[in-house]
Amino acid sequence: MRHTTLPPATADDTENAFYEALQQADLERLMACWADEDDIVCVHPGGPRLVGSAAIRAAFETLFVNGGVKVQPERVRRVEVGSCSVHSVVERVELLGDDGMMNAWVVATNVYVNTEQGWRLVLHHASPGARTEPTDALSTPTVLH
Repeated sequence: MRHTTLPPATADDTENAFYEALQQADLERLMACWADEDDIVCVHPGGPRLVGSAAIRAAFETLFVNGGVKVQPERVRRVEVGSCSVHSVVERVELLGDDGMMNAWVVATNVYVNTEQGWRLVLHHASPGARTEPTDALSTPTVLH
């Protein structure tokens, strides 16, 4: 079920709503950020590729059993081409460890498409980051892969 609020004016609006929904464990608001397409994709750090809204919803439902996720997107890099916006973000995730609260770092790519319903998420791919706050490598590699 989609929210009846005005469509997000920008991909940043959708991204903000997505991360707020994660923090508040608001499954309906989180799912409202996603495009209404069969081939939307989500990959959680170390997890399988989830395809389609049912699989994505089930994964976030499981994630929210213990409440929201204390995650903050940082150092967003954007590439916008026409009706597509690709965001590379470093996510700072607060976790309760044996020594109290600590930060974990996740590197994520969020892809948004401007649909009739506004900007919607079509891909969230998150990978484990560095053990300490990651830095951006700004040099250009000579070989991509």
